[in-house]
Amino acid sequence: MKAWQVHRHGSPREALIQIELELPIPGPGEVRLKVLVAAVGMPDLFMCRSTYPLTPDLPFVPGQEVCGVIDAVGDGVDLAIGERVMAVTNFFDGRGGFAAMTIARADTIFRVPDGMSDADAASFRIGYSTAWFGLVRRGDLKAGETLLVLGAAGGSGVTAIQLGHALGARVIAVAAGTDKLAFCAAAGADVVIDRLAGSVVDAIRTETDGRGVDVVYDPVGGEAAQAVLDVIAPGGRILAIGFASGRWVEVDTHHAVRRNYSLVGVYAGTKDRIAAEEDHERLLALAADGLLSSFTHTVEFDELPDVLESIASGEMIGKVGLRVADVGR
Repeated sequence: MKAWQVHRHGSPREALIQIELELPIPGPGEVRLKVLVAAVGMPDLFMCRSTYPLTPDLPFVPGQEVCGVIDAVGDGVDLAIGERVMAVTNFFDGRGGFAAMTIARADTIFRVPDGMSDADAASFRIGYSTAWFGLVRRGDLKAGETLLVLGAAGGSGVTAIQLGHALGARVIAVAAGTDKLAFCAAAGADVVIDRLAGSVVDAIRTETDGRGVDVVYDPVGGEAAQAVLDVIAPGGRILAIGFASGRWVEVDTHHAVRRNYSLVGVYAGTKDRIAAEEDHERLLALAADGLLSSFTHTVEFDELPDVLESIASGEMIGKVGLRVADVGR
């Protein structure tokens, strides 16, 4: 089968090669999927560089998220062959989604509604489940509160914009440049702030009449996150989602105590299956009501290195889906 493989660490164009591999065999509790669309994200870039905590040993096939059709199942799996599903792949052991066939654990398989496109299904699971776990289960976001989203035009940020809007929060989105600001506004942001146009902190103070924000959704970390610690309202929460900047946000305990805010770690992978299914169905209901709209565009299989380079340079807006269905075995 055709696959993209990381054969050395470096930039995507240096790290990735397209090769032919044997079909993967699902083990106990595993499922083999014929990949239709594979979503491309920041973790895939980090795996090329070997800066992601779950980077497998070389060589490996990256790709965390897919929409695919069940092709084969391992022992102990009661799922129907031919069913279209969304899944988180076994990228952590090198059997990721940037291939004609991939492997996923049965407990990472979730249903796809008939009306949802392959591209939207591929990018739905990780982004929205993380946003729900962060905003609802960990951040306790309430209707009427103010939510600040950093890196808002990226695949992670836009899920928080849409879900925050659906939950009744006032959403402030931080991004860079006219196109990204327009994208965030279309996704449901009430206020957009261009981080290239001046002080983000001053803009937040102006937009909140000096009170600050109740919840910060932070997939960026680094200096951008450090700066907004000064504009978290009393009782506020900063949700540590990711480190697109290269490092996590760091909170000084005295600063947090004096300003009375909390740092909250968010890792949706800790949920049990029952809770994960409950959250998934709530999210699908919001999508069916038109509150979580499409933000994924697709590219051809051969374009993967270029897409990852665009993510690395900060040019990418929204989420990208890699069309895999037509590459064959």
